[in-house]
Amino acid sequence: MSYRRPWHGVSGDRSATRQSPVVNVPVLNVPGLGNSGPEHWQTRWEARCPWFRRVDLAPWDRPDRSVWTSRLDAAIRAGPAPLILVAHSLGCLAVAWWAAQHRPPYRQAVAAALLVAPADPERQPAPAAISGFAPVPLLPLPFPSILVASRTDPFAGIDRARAFAAHWGSHFVDAGDVGHINADSGLGDWPLGITLLQRLIDTAAMRAEADRRLAATARFHCVDPGETPALAW
Repeated sequence: MSYRRPWHGVSGDRSATRQSPVVNVPVLNVPGLGNSGPEHWQTRWEARCPWFRRVDLAPWDRPDRSVWTSRLDAAIRAGPAPLILVAHSLGCLAVAWWAAQHRPPYRQAVAAALLVAPADPERQPAPAAISGFAPVPLLPLPFPSILVASRTDPFAGIDRARAFAAHWGSHFVDAGDVGHINADSGLGDWPLGITLLQRLIDTAAMRAEADRRLAATARFHCVDPGETPALAW
């Protein structure tokens, strides 16, 4: 397994200079309505970390739920797996619908997800472009996740975002008064998001190592069905 420090030198991120390495796991960005522009933190992360990929959900301005979930599924299946999803706005709903429809085995295709500023298609009045993603699927996600919300997000109230997190089984983070947590929020590389993603990456690495050790232990203790294992006291 390879290790890198992808956040070294990122402005404003104290954790970027820490000595502990970060596992170079595959990350798939899932933008929202209209895609993420050049100053969006998702785009800035991709510029610094070439192993980050972005799913193509075009047409970005005319989102179709079935098209988005199908294309997301194809991108996840294209591997490598397991990967970490980083979704923003309507992309969070695409992830939730994908998980609800495909019900992948726990942590098999997706190791974890960072869900940022999920849009609420049931909000009144909701933009017509996102209404096709209603109702919001409320099944628990089959992978660990962190949901980050803003108190001043025009596309979802923070209490509603907190309810999404409770239903999805996501750890909830209140990011404060930062709008829709996009380029207009003036976040630059968004240090808070970097820190949360690093935590997900570290957690995924520890879980993968625990799985590997458990599998190795199971193989070591495997005995022939016809034999009687010796008891050690």
